[in-house]
Amino acid sequence: MAVRRSNEKKEQNMKCFICKGMYENKVSTFMVEIGNMIIIIRDVPSQVCAQCGEVSYDTDVAKHLESIVNSLKETTMEIAIVHYPDIAA
Repeated sequence: MAVRRSNEKKEQNMKCFICKGMYENKVSTFMVEIGNMIIIIRDVPSQVCAQCGEVSYDTDVAKHLESIVNSLKETTMEIAIVHYPDIAA
């Protein structure tokens, strides 16, 4: 599972390391495929580049994503769709 993390919360004036566009605080959908299972996590707080769409997560969000994925990959479901604010609260 690849999750781009930042050490600090990115403000809107931070520049994308790929295209140098500006990051905006938004929510996004995180998706990962593990074996035969697809995990979709909706409404994840993120920083999204306004120019190229690159998505980044602060350290706390990345840790929550990792924890959510680890708990779901033990199930026998083929597809799991969860709402981040409900799980991370």
